[in-house]
Amino acid sequence: MSILILNGSPKKSGYTSRTIKIIADNIDKDKDVEWIDVYGLNIKPCIGCMKCRPDGVCVLPADDGHRVGKKISAARALVVGTPTYWGNMSGPLKVLFDRNVPVFEYIGKGFPIPRQKGKKAIIVTAAASPWPYSLLGSQAGGTIRALRTVLQSGGYRILGSICISGTMNSKEITGSTIRQAQKLARRL
Repeated sequence: MSILILNGSPKKSGYTSRTIKIIADNIDKDKDVEWIDVYGLNIKPCIGCMKCRPDGVCVLPADDGHRVGKKISAARALVVGTPTYWGNMSGPLKVLFDRNVPVFEYIGKGFPIPRQKGKKAIIVTAAASPWPYSLLGSQAGGTIRALRTVLQSGGYRILGSICISGTMNSKEITGSTIRQAQKLARRL
């Protein structure tokens, strides 16, 4: 079983990266795990031409967006991590998802059809704002909602989400966050 980790954080040792590393380290060793740092990808932004909707593929010249889209399709599970920026995911992660709409759902004539139905996903985000303020829609709550929208449109079953709050005031990941990450990893 392959598991794809999409790290949408620019900081290799930030809260998001460290937390998804805990998840990666606790996934069964018999499962194939691939880690992609989204900030290192070369992806042109979506141009809104809508040709991917009926054609099922992005018409832009081949780049990392196409390559990672194939990996998303092939993976049996996703772990998606991003810091919270203005109540949403990081820009490069959003560009990746925008470019891969046809990987997540088919939109022809009628209702969208999920293309990743039954696959599992985990969401991780970190926010500078303290708990419980961090869970507001304008903070990490918005990030979680945005990621759920993308993943659920593809038919993913979201096993859980981790929100690390108050990152401005602490450098350590709490024991409860570590335990939550370990528990979610075992469910993959």
